[in-house]
Amino acid sequence: MHAVHGDAKLKIPRAGLAERIKAHGPLLGFALVGVSPVVSPAHSDALASWLRHGYQGEMGYLVRTAKERMDPGQFLPWAKSVISVGLYYDTPHDRLLDLQGIRGWISRYAWGSDYHDVMRARLAGLLNYIRQEAGSDVRGKAFVDSARVMERGAGARAGIGWCGKNTTLLSEKIGSFFFLGELFLDLELEWDQPIRNRCDGCRLCLDACPTDAFVGPYVLDARRCISYLTIELKEAIPPDLRPLVGNHIFGCDICQDVCPYNATVSFKAERAFHPREGMYAPELIPVLSLTEKQFSDRFAQSPILRAKREGFLRNVCVALGNLGRPEAVPALIVALATDPNPLVRGHAAWALGRIRTPDAQMGLRNALVGETDHTVRGEIGSALEAISER
Repeated sequence: MHAVHGDAKLKIPRAGLAERIKAHGPLLGFALVGVSPVVSPAHSDALASWLRHGYQGEMGYLVRTAKERMDPGQFLPWAKSVISVGLYYDTPHDRLLDLQGIRGWISRYAWGSDYHDVMRARLAGLLNYIRQEAGSDVRGKAFVDSARVMERGAGARAGIGWCGKNTTLLSEKIGSFFFLGELFLDLELEWDQPIRNRCDGCRLCLDACPTDAFVGPYVLDARRCISYLTIELKEAIPPDLRPLVGNHIFGCDICQDVCPYNATVSFKAERAFHPREGMYAPELIPVLSLTEKQFSDRFAQSPILRAKREGFLRNVCVALGNLGRPEAVPALIVALATDPNPLVRGHAAWALGRIRTPDAQMGLRNALVGETDHTVRGEIGSALEAISER
């Protein structure tokens, strides 16, 4: 049914559509569903300030799309309401690794299937339901972590959570281990109300960060964040931050692990997000020898592909250096001598300089003879100096 307003047609949904949408969401696996208007985010000024400080690091797309993020009317002029959904992904695996071997940590969200694919399919199902209820001509557009949308702001306006001090969206019901998705509609719907911030005086997340990435509550300097360093950063990890990365090879989770709202969640994750073989705390030494094709095959349909082979193996080298296990020296020497990517070779040199065995020192000296990349040669020289200063 339509009503004419000026020269435009406004869809008038049947009474109670928003409530029916929220009731249908859980049938598609969504743990959280809320509705908000398409308006300029309340914290646009905070985004502008954040960008001025350069806290986005190399994520230049955030600068390029800032205007659209601050004014969704420029991006989606036809949209009137947005459905924000949360898809829970945490599974019962903790950091107390009672496992043999030399292992690294992959962020929980990347253990299973690529969440983009799973979420898009569920949002398509939600749009189909809405069209069945309100008419096949309903216009809708779904987004999952890849568009000019301030997702957490939309989710907060929709009342599915509040922005926590660690900058994640927090839910009293399911904590923060959930993916956000949005479905923009050209429908006027009844909107939900935001809920109050419940972080109160807690600062566990801020104090737990190994790299001191939080400038203060609600302000993250991404350039120091382990997730940024191991995923978004495409070049060398700054040497002063490498020891602080620990054994993280893709993402982090620490600021979420310590959050009290994640301690008592009983909600079950989608099967698609349960760990695939070799994704939960993988052994690091075998990963170091993966070819481009082997990397692509092993991590097919996984968020880990975002880091690319050279970035992921760079992270593995840093983790091995921080773990300091002599058993890793032979594999690191091979990587230093033969890996086709100088980013990997340079970080392998750094790791050998951290382990500091005689074999590590010999491997560095031998590699220096044939290495032609000046950056890698610099890493080898620094590693040899670190060993000689022992």
